[in-house]
Formats: sequence, structure tokens, C-alpha cells
Amino acid sequence: MADRVVLAYSGGLDTSVAIGWIAEQTGAEVIACAVDVGQDGEDLEVIRERALACGAVEAEVADARQEFADDYCLPALKADALYMDRYPLVSALSRPPIVKHLVAAARKHGASVVSHGSTGKGNDQVRFEVGITNLAPDLTCIAPVRDLALTRDKAIEYAEAHELPIDVTKKSPYSIDQNVWGRAVETGFLEDIWNGPIEDVYAYTQDPNVPRAADEVVITFAAGAPVAIDGQPVTMLEAIQQLNARAGAQGVGRLDMVEDRLVGIKSREVYEAPGAIALITAHQELANVTVERDLARFGRGVSQRWTELVYDGLWFSPLRRALSGFLDELNASVSGEVRMTLQGGRAVVTGRRSEESLYDFSMATYDTGDTFDQSLAKGFVDLWGLPSKMAAARDLRSGRSVG
Repeated sequence: MADRVVLAYSGGLDTSVAIGWIAEQTGAEVIACAVDVGQDGEDLEVIRERALACGAVEAEVADARQEFADDYCLPALKADALYMDRYPLVSALSRPPIVKHLVAAARKHGASVVSHGSTGKGNDQVRFEVGITNLAPDLTCIAPVRDLALTRDKAIEYAEAHELPIDVTKKSPYSIDQNVWGRAVETGFLEDIWNGPIEDVYAYTQDPNVPRAADEVVITFAAGAPVAIDGQPVTMLEAIQQLNARAGAQGVGRLDMVEDRLVGIKSREVYEAPGAIALITAHQELANVTVERDLARFGRGVSQRWTELVYDGLWFSPLRRALSGFLDELNASVSGEVRMTLQGGRAVVTGRRSEESLYDFSMATYDTGDTFDQSLAKGFVDLWGLPSKMAAARDLRSGRSVG
């Protein structure tokens, strides 16, 4: 049997051309693999038929939306994962489930090589190839754009010469990657970081500057997972989808940032992630109410490291798995309800309640009913400051500054 290559297939120009291009360049048969992670593209069956028409010997398609939401977006929510404190890992989270399906297709069809459409300067080449070799060390990887010199001009020329069933004239001025967790937009005029985004960049969100009536939403969590919206039970996928619609209609979740890529360059990225930002905002506030102080402080460092690992393509690493175990434990008490107002591009928490709450009204109040024993405070302050007081006294005796 001829060598076989499994290709991560989107149904677009580049990956459609890559089917025949890989076959010609390597002499291998190509199996196309398309994975739906909520990108709202064409029907999977349409994509499968196109792959076969473009020369694939087999075509695998998978509806991985629920898997993506439960096994990847939910752990990110439990981590309050925001790379550089802003980016909710839109693209980074979608690569591991795609990798799993690519490896499964390679095993099913006896392929020894997996191919993806990444360039040599992006993060995705690392996420795909490290993930694939983590799950299947015997597989090798190729990238037609990076390794076989497949440029867009060559792709158009190839598609026209071979009369492939793909529209070669449709060309967005942007490079776009999207899934149910959010949407990433780059290139074109956005590469000049002085240029502001214009409205046609956005698809998941409405202009936040247009006056609209506020939308109030109550999200119920159980152990860190959203389980109901306005009292109606939801799956993780449904929670994201509903909040994409409601928060997106209010312009929530727009981000414009210069980002530190894994490969070492800085890149201007525009994101919109209304559901993700609304959920993370609510989750963070409920955790503030239910997670003990020292656990929460340590958890913030864990969250940052978890986020960096996922961004850097190390989803399948032992450290990421171990940190996820810690975050599951931290989230064990994150249950309750959060009320938010969605308006003008912001998701603002206006209320929170939980049976797991560590907030004690009688301890916190300054009014009648205060049960806090203030007589204990003087001794606490003296003991708390004793080590630094003694060090300061020594330094003053030695003539050193304590400022």
C-alpha cells in the first residue's frame, strides 16, 4: 500500500489544493480529516464530498462541538484562562481536539504522516506537531505552506488548472480562525498597529457604541461549570452558544492586542469572544466569594502557568494535566449564581450568591449586628508586623534606608 498522509482539512482553497499538492510532491495518498469545533462553516457532508472531489482517497468528518466545549473550553473556564491577562485562548484551545481526531484518523487508515496548513511563523505549527507527536511519537508531520512551498498564488493556479470545486476568487482581506469559544482576526491592514479595527472585522459582536437596552442574565454554576442560564438548564456548549448570542449582541468580548507569539515575534491580533468573556467574568466573581484566600492566591499563579502551557502547544504535557487536577479541586466549591448586566461592550457583575459562600455578612458589616471581635485586631497587627519591624529597626541602626 502506498504511503498515506492525513491532512487537517477545512474545505477552503489552501487545504483543498493541498490534497493534490501533497500527493504530487510526496507520492502519498491523502486522507482528509475535517473537525467541527463550532466554526459555523459549511455542512460536514459538503466538506467531505469536496475533499473526495479534490482527490482525497478517504475523508473523515467529526462533529466535535460538545467534546470541545466539555473537555477543552470548560477546563479553560475553570482556569479563568486569559493569555497576557486578556486573550481567552480561542485558537489554542481548538488545536488539541483537532489533533486527537487527526491521530485517530491516521491510526484508522494506516497513515504514517499528518499534515496541517500552518505557516512557519505562527503558533499553530507547534500546537499541531507537538500534540501529534505527544499522542503518537511514531508519526511525522508536514506543512505544505511551510515545507512544500505552497503559496496562495500557486494554490490558485493549481486549483484552476485542475478545475477543483473551490472558489478561488473569494479572498478575505483578513486571516480568520473561529470556533464556538471565539474568533481570531489578523493580517491585512491590521498589521499596521496604528490602524484601528473597523466594523467589518467583526462577526460575533455588534457595535458596542450603538445604544441598546441592557440585558440582565443570571448564570448558575456547579463546581465551576455553568449549568443553567436564567434558571434554564444548559450544557457547556449551550451556555457558550447562548452567551455568544446575548453578550455578542451587546458588543461584549472585543479585544485588540499586540501579542507575544511562541515563536518570538509580536503579532497584532483582534479577537471577539463574547461567550467566553462573559463566562470567565462570572466565574471569576463567584470564585472570589467561594474560594479561600490562600488557595485563591496560589490558584492565580497556577492559572497563568496553565494558560501559558496551552498557548505554547503543551496541552498533552504532564504539567498541564497536573495543573488541571489542582484547578478541579479549586473549583469544587465554585457553585452558586452570578447576575450580570450586558451592555455597551461590558459584562458587569451586579450580584452573587452561593451556599458555598465564605462571605459572612455579620463579620463584614460595619453596622448593627457586627460580630467581628475588634479587640483581637491590635494583637494581630502587632504580631503580623513584628518581623518587618525588627528588620527595620536593625537597618535604621546600621544607617540603611528602609524606604
